Amino acid sequence: MYKLNQNETPLFDALMEYVDRETIPFHVPGHKKGEGMDEEFKNFIGKNPFKIDVTVFKLVDSLHHPTGPIKHAQALAADAYGSDAAFFSIHGTSGAIQAMIMSVVGNGDKIIVPRNVHKSVTAGIILSGALPVYMQPELDKNIGIAQGVTPETVKKTLENNPDAKAVLIINPTYYGVATDIKKIADIVHSYDIPLIVDEAHGPHLGFNDKLPVSAMNAGADICAQSTHKIIGALTQCSLLHVKSKYVDTKRVQQVLNLLQTTSPSYILMASLDCSRRQIALNGEDLLNQTIALAEYARDEINKIPGFYCFGKELLGNPGVYSIDPTKLTITCRELGITGYELDTILAEKYHIQVELSDLYNVLAVGSFGDTPESIGSLIEALKEISEDYSDKGRVKPDFFDIPQIPESALIPREAFNSNKVSTPLMDSVGMISGEFLLAYPPGIPVLCPGEIITQEIIDYVYDLKKAGLYVQGTEDPSVENIKTVKR
Repeated sequence: MYKLNQNETPLFDALMEYVDRETIPFHVPGHKKGEGMDEEFKNFIGKNPFKIDVTVFKLVDSLHHPTGPIKHAQALAADAYGSDAAFFSIHGTSGAIQAMIMSVVGNGDKIIVPRNVHKSVTAGIILSGALPVYMQPELDKNIGIAQGVTPETVKKTLENNPDAKAVLIINPTYYGVATDIKKIADIVHSYDIPLIVDEAHGPHLGFNDKLPVSAMNAGADICAQSTHKIIGALTQCSLLHVKSKYVDTKRVQQVLNLLQTTSPSYILMASLDCSRRQIALNGEDLLNQTIALAEYARDEINKIPGFYCFGKELLGNPGVYSIDPTKLTITCRELGITGYELDTILAEKYHIQVELSDLYNVLAVGSFGDTPESIGSLIEALKEISEDYSDKGRVKPDFFDIPQIPESALIPREAFNSNKVSTPLMDSVGMISGEFLLAYPPGIPVLCPGEIITQEIIDYVYDLKKAGLYVQGTEDPSVENIKTVKR
């Protein structure tokens, strides 16, 4: 199956050699194998992480100009995932996405993206100077979430924008919903442009046939994956994959060199190296266990009054071509409580922390780290919450219609870098936004720099705030004021 020996962990091995040599460090970081570290922190963490917290030198290679173990580790990642080239990103998938965008579009180029993108996509558009053309994803008003964009939407948008330089899609969404990415890849390639994919929530795809198809296997040209989301890498670790005649891998390396620190964490990169080995050798079995536990949880949750956890019954709906069963979107609307309230109850009363909450749902992410005991605790907590709220006769929250995508007056980079004034949000209708407004998580922009502020957007923001949901992105943390472009 693999061309290379996936048992190998070249970077981790090089770090172990450094430790075994008992090298005397006269290099940064200044804690010198933990000797200079705060004692309380060191006692909690243990000594071993400090021993491999090193800087760039020949034995451990350089992330910016890899020629040794990092180069070999990245080649193993490419082999495991079926890409032509893989790059380590240690400033998260946000940074990988920015690099991905900057590698394929430049100043004034059109890039077609779904509206429900993470804010890192818009950040990449600002950095590149590109002009976004937005596609509206399909919406499920029962669950209250955005699904994928359909191939038909992609086709129509390209027909209206034949000068576009790239198309970006999400595979899968935060909630585990995937569109027909193979069909979309064919449509995009018929215009001789690349399909780039935010696969933050799909680093496990391609290692089990019960999951949606991965971007690389579907014919995408470049994709970014959060290897810390489901598989075993540490937080901040991601991979950027390229398999394309449209994307220059040397340019990708150069863009990453612009964006990434020159002092990357070798602890993070070692976890990337080892998590690749884990998924390559044991991914199918580990995912079978993860999926089985998640499906058990889904079935049990759907037996609890007031809760609903969607699954395969949504297949075939617009924007729903396949579903990642490891994601548990728990809808609590019938109980008359918001997802934010459920999130708070689970955290404060049961010490169960979910990934995110929105107006109608909480999202529980399944992974290799789940156990029957942890799944059982979640189910029992939901049963108790159901009993506590079922008879209270609370009115279930209405669906908030997401505002129409506003008209764009300036490209995002121009608006973001413009002279701006602070304006009360209530008085900003008709003005050009100089910053973001985001419902977070999952970080979907309600308003992007360069767009004209509408009353509909303002009303939506206040509805979200009234429901106790997070709205952010503005310099004003209370989101009572917004920076607008000075006329």
